[in-house]
Amino acid sequence: MVTSAKDKSTEEKILAAARRVFVRDGMTGARMQDIADEAGINKALLHYHFRNKKKLFEVVFLEAAGRLFPKINEIFEADLGLFEKIERFCEEYVTLVMENPYLPLFVLNEINRDPHYFLGKVWKGKSTPRPEKLLAQIKAEQAAGRIRSVDPLQLLMHLLSMTIFPFVARPMLRKNLGLDEQTFRVVMEQRKKEIPEFIIHAIRI
Repeated sequence: MVTSAKDKSTEEKILAAARRVFVRDGMTGARMQDIADEAGINKALLHYHFRNKKKLFEVVFLEAAGRLFPKINEIFEADLGLFEKIERFCEEYVTLVMENPYLPLFVLNEINRDPHYFLGKVWKGKSTPRPEKLLAQIKAEQAAGRIRSVDPLQLLMHLLSMTIFPFVARPMLRKNLGLDEQTFRVVMEQRKKEIPEFIIHAIRI
């Protein structure tokens, strides 16, 4: 089936609208009618291009994931110092997830539901995560006496959990701490520096 320029333009408009609605309302709260209204089209035309909300969300998600996951490998395998890698990881991850806040929770839900199917779709045609170089670098830094003795795998999990958790727990944090959306974003901007400073201070000799 040949896609016309008009169809392509409409699909791009729908995807742009869907991103805004998913960011605003999340996967559960978003409605196809909301996305159609945001795109300035009728619901029938939206369904012509995307059969249902899940299919549309999947396209939006995979587009965002396709930008995030390769960057993780680039940082893991870059010829950079360990501290700079930690700083860059936090900067890249928080920046992209603030633009696509539905990413972490959707990833966790789909991985728990069907990990083989989901990871196969995410990594189709791409390299899977390769943390080996980072883990070896942590060991080398310890051997050289530049950082404290720490299990490399535990350090990696600290880095991942400290960046991922606030986005997964976003509704709870906002409600329990009384944070509006703007305040939450300010706090997350601060975490780009707070997380690496905390980890580096903990392991630096």
